[in-house]
Amino acid sequence: MPQSTSPTRRAPASVLPSKAATGARSWRDYALLFALACCWSSTYPLAKLALSTIPPITFSSVRALIAAAFLFAILWMRGIKVPTDAQAWKLFATQQLINSTFPFLVITWSQQYVPASNTVVLASTTPIFAFLITSLITRHEPATLLKLMGAILGLAGTVAIIGLDALRGFGSEIVAEIAILLATISFACATIFGLRLSDYDPMVVAAGSLLFGGFVLLPPSLIIDQPWTLHPTPTAIVATIVMGIVSSALGLMLFYVCLGRLGTLTTNAQGYLRIPIGVGLSVLLLGESVPSNLALGLLLVMAGVAAMTVPAERLKLR
Repeated sequence: MPQSTSPTRRAPASVLPSKAATGARSWRDYALLFALACCWSSTYPLAKLALSTIPPITFSSVRALIAAAFLFAILWMRGIKVPTDAQAWKLFATQQLINSTFPFLVITWSQQYVPASNTVVLASTTPIFAFLITSLITRHEPATLLKLMGAILGLAGTVAIIGLDALRGFGSEIVAEIAILLATISFACATIFGLRLSDYDPMVVAAGSLLFGGFVLLPPSLIIDQPWTLHPTPTAIVATIVMGIVSSALGLMLFYVCLGRLGTLTTNAQGYLRIPIGVGLSVLLLGESVPSNLALGLLLVMAGVAAMTVPAERLKLR
């Protein structure tokens, strides 16, 4: 009889062929990708509601701790133990630093000097950087020309949604713009490094990473923001809680599920889906107007995502 594996850690990746490697995908995989895009799209309107009365460092720490508490409660109910070895927590800490803590703080700082529209465009270059890193350095999965075209189409769709007029300000705050690109490269590296965590249950990885991220930002929050002196509005508190559960907890868990099932490049494609979904949520929650060029941008985004996600074998003539 085959030996059973730990509920926390799965069999090594070399033993279990990943669906991302074999190309075996179903509509459920793409439904998960869409769900991930929806979870992370809520970041835009919810963060705007919360940051009005909660400083960025405190906001980041609190939402991470809320998300970690939510996931640990589910793990406890499922009877799944979190690993206690140093190697596992080293992986969790590294992943959280490059996937959330560092890039989020850098982007938050940069937004003081860079318009939101330019920030969205710069942050949407993650799939392109992931393609370049995969193609030139790691080569851990096929980086086809079709996927590169998809990344470019997605970026074009993002620019179309934001509007060409918004791009005129590029270069005026070059240091902050470079900082956003560094954060974007960090996101791309995180999707590749995250493959090392495929041996663990996605919920365990998300819980461990978020717990580390929340605690590492807690001392700066206490020293700089002095949260006991803050007076957050009820709206900001609710937005922080919802963002912690939906965007951070569920979103990060879905992120690791998609990495294991779809691979690095396809998982990154959801970055483009977040733009039209985020715009729609902003209209619904914040009452913002719908850009007139949303339809064109959405078509380009969907074409780009399709090019990056459809397996190559499906395009071959039978």
